[in-house]
Amino acid sequence: MSLLPQASRMAPRIDWLIIGLLIISVAVLLLVFGLMLLYIVRYRHNSNIDRGKIAEKTWRLEIGWTAATLLCFLGLFVWGARLYAQLYRPPGNALIVYVVGKQWMWKVEYPGGQREINSLHVPVNRPVELLMTSEDVIHDFSVPAFRIKHDVLPGRYEMVWFTADRPGTYRLYCTQLCGVDHSAMTGWVTVMAPADYARWLAASRTGQTLAQQGQVLFMRFGCSGCHHAGLSGGGGTVRAPSLNGVFGSPVPLSDGSVVVADERYIRDSILQPKTQIVASYEPVMPSFKGQIDEADIVKLVAFIKSLAGDR
Repeated sequence: MSLLPQASRMAPRIDWLIIGLLIISVAVLLLVFGLMLLYIVRYRHNSNIDRGKIAEKTWRLEIGWTAATLLCFLGLFVWGARLYAQLYRPPGNALIVYVVGKQWMWKVEYPGGQREINSLHVPVNRPVELLMTSEDVIHDFSVPAFRIKHDVLPGRYEMVWFTADRPGTYRLYCTQLCGVDHSAMTGWVTVMAPADYARWLAASRTGQTLAQQGQVLFMRFGCSGCHHAGLSGGGGTVRAPSLNGVFGSPVPLSDGSVVVADERYIRDSILQPKTQIVASYEPVMPSFKGQIDEADIVKLVAFIKSLAGDR
């Protein structure tokens, strides 16, 4: 039995991996220290063992237990690698929630425009993908009941996903020392039935969705003067790539490489536009670093993602 509640589908599998690692580690420890103790007692001072007799060396025993130990730990590696790959491969139907870490709080935003601080609401039995970044220092998003723990880094997006399978309320922690009030950077994750979650979303709606707020920012910062994006213009004299349907599509770069336009690519294109230049376009876009905070970048990303249907 686990001392912590197993509130996600991945939790029991991670627990079994830890138990397997513990059992094999204890077995190897007992073998090594058992042999040491045996020889300490057998060849102790004043024992009657004939030390002048040269024992015949057998390679079969040494190769056998060494190979067995290697296979056990190799099996643990394969087991852990498969779990790791599954933890970083979210399903296509996952609900995306944006999380921004800041000294000393978690700011959560939903596609419908709902916002929370130090609280996260998710539906039961529905994959949830958290797209996370930090506004200042390194934080760590951890929900022990789900067996998820992931660093949240400034200047980049990190992803973790889970499927909560037990309704209830579970603690959320920052497990990376991030300042004097690090211990206060906690919160709650509430897992709700689908109908209750739908009612909560409707009651928490603030007006515009994230994509709609992002479209307003897109116009305010002058992006529509160069880029075609839905109905937002793009009739300026500067030649810039169209953003209609770009999200999720391959983008050829000027260096000959090809990248997929995901959330990370869009964020980097806003803050560091000259690092990945689209092929056949001039690097004339200015950087918005220091002018747009992470919360606004989330909205711009949501707006550009909403244009994917035009692809």
